[in-house]
Amino acid sequence: MTAPRALGDTKLFEPIKVGRNNIGHRVVFAPTTRYRALKDHTPSDLQLEYYDARSKFPGTLITTEATFSSEQGGLFDNIPGIYTDRHTAAWKKINERIHANKSFSSIQLWFLGRVGNPKLLKEAGLPFVSASDVYWNEDSKKLAEEVGNPLRPLTKEEIKDIIYNKYTIAAKNALEAGFDYVEIHSAHGYLLDQFLQPSTNHRTDEYGGSIENRARFVLELVDHLIPIVGADRLAIRISPWAKFQNMKAEEDVVHPITTFSYLVNELQRRADAGNQLAYISVVEPRVQASYDVDVNAQVGDNSFISKIWKGILIKAGSYTYDAPEFTTLRTDLADNRTLVGFSRYFTSNPDFVKRLRDGLELTPYVRDTFYTRDNWGYNTWNEYGVEHKFVEEEEVKVVAQEIKGN
Repeated sequence: MTAPRALGDTKLFEPIKVGRNNIGHRVVFAPTTRYRALKDHTPSDLQLEYYDARSKFPGTLITTEATFSSEQGGLFDNIPGIYTDRHTAAWKKINERIHANKSFSSIQLWFLGRVGNPKLLKEAGLPFVSASDVYWNEDSKKLAEEVGNPLRPLTKEEIKDIIYNKYTIAAKNALEAGFDYVEIHSAHGYLLDQFLQPSTNHRTDEYGGSIENRARFVLELVDHLIPIVGADRLAIRISPWAKFQNMKAEEDVVHPITTFSYLVNELQRRADAGNQLAYISVVEPRVQASYDVDVNAQVGDNSFISKIWKGILIKAGSYTYDAPEFTTLRTDLADNRTLVGFSRYFTSNPDFVKRLRDGLELTPYVRDTFYTRDNWGYNTWNEYGVEHKFVEEEEVKVVAQEIKGN
């Protein structure tokens, strides 16, 4: 793409306090799901190299790819977890590298719910669960029925176990692994989002029906994790307008602004009482997961969130679309409490932060390499001015291995 205007003299490169840490600038590596973990969901040597390279610019906040909070929270192959000692030890080595680079880390805790793989769950002896028995597509329903693991609503006892057991283990492991922040993934049609939105939550108990009930799971989890993690290390990600994975967004019976205004207001109420979260991460309607939305098809506006929430915001979603001037980015930074997240261009530009600061040309990303399982298109991107040649035929043979040593 055309070289962007140098942003080193803008607010983007002013430090800002996020929770208990002073972050060096306002460029955030947004969570970017990839398939480079080991078979048992342990982070790999490929991931160590990947996060090391992208944290070299001091003061960078790195948010990990979505990470399984428990085995029940999956399953997809080659996705990292944080629910075993082995997972924790591997993440600790990655965090040691990030911190050696004088940067910061946030882990995104993930629970798939209805978009999990019913076959893999069946093989692990686990049920296929969600807020309700509303499949996200016909293929998922067909597979679930074929393998004898149909989607069913979580029982109240299972909800309590997820909150008070599974997320507790994941959060404590994250702290043991050295993460600076713990981010709850409540976006893009995954389990917590499935509880929040009426199109996927048809429950009639205290976890369904009214907005207060649909938000109960998320807020109960937040309240439980605050004393474990510390409010100033806890965060949450939401996507009010996402239609990804057949969420209904603005087509729903209850408008997203109504649902998410209540949720954010409750988080602000906790902040007013002395428990302000480190940040709220918001997905802008310019994207659906890793895909851009045509400007004529964009629906929604997240400005209502900043009118309610007084703390730190991280906004993510195609901030490169109006390069080289980055008008939207500049506008969003004006409130002096917003950071901006990038993912796709951070994939193909390990020195992305430096390139933004200095106005250096950005290397285009290659979407076809996002969800493969080898090193090609993962750790085969050069820093600006470096001419190292990678051979695809060789790099596709390089697959995830256990992290050795430190």
